[in-house]
Amino acid sequence: MPIGKKPIQLKEGVTVEKKDSMVTVKGPLGELTVPIPAQVKVQIEGSEVTVGRGTEYALIRNATLGVSEGFTKELELVGVGYRAEKTADGLKLNLGYSHPIEFEFPEGITAEVEGNVKLKIRGIDKQLVAQTAAQIRKLRPPEPYKGRGIKYAQEIVRRKPGKAAKALVGAAGAGGGA
Repeated sequence: MPIGKKPIQLKEGVTVEKKDSMVTVKGPLGELTVPIPAQVKVQIEGSEVTVGRGTEYALIRNATLGVSEGFTKELELVGVGYRAEKTADGLKLNLGYSHPIEFEFPEGITAEVEGNVKLKIRGIDKQLVAQTAAQIRKLRPPEPYKGRGIKYAQEIVRRKPGKAAKALVGAAGAGGGA
């Protein structure tokens, strides 16, 4: 059975309502609304929701997971002197610039700072959590020579050899022959 045809199983404490072209999902962590085109059929039967198409299926499934469990993105700051500090409504980041950067969170997003170099961005809206993490990463993306910057926790930064390494390889190969 294709994924889009499977019913979405609602967890305990999660309710789904359809009004006109909006599906409202309520749960222990909050409430989300998902706009649905008129031609897409959504059927709610007890603790199961059946959706007619794939994208809308994923949006409603993510909303049900968000209001019951929430979503998390983890970031790491790599570099000497790079650190994060939580403020009242956002983060204060030292990223090697001449000044600290103040980052304010959108409504519905919270963060934890572990050891000044690890960030956990949390929220119930998967898209908003990922977008906020991407905006923070964009402040200082990881560079390929020394690996400094802000990276996702599971991201692997491909490293490049620097000028010195290239010069050594070039010198060894240029021995010349007579």
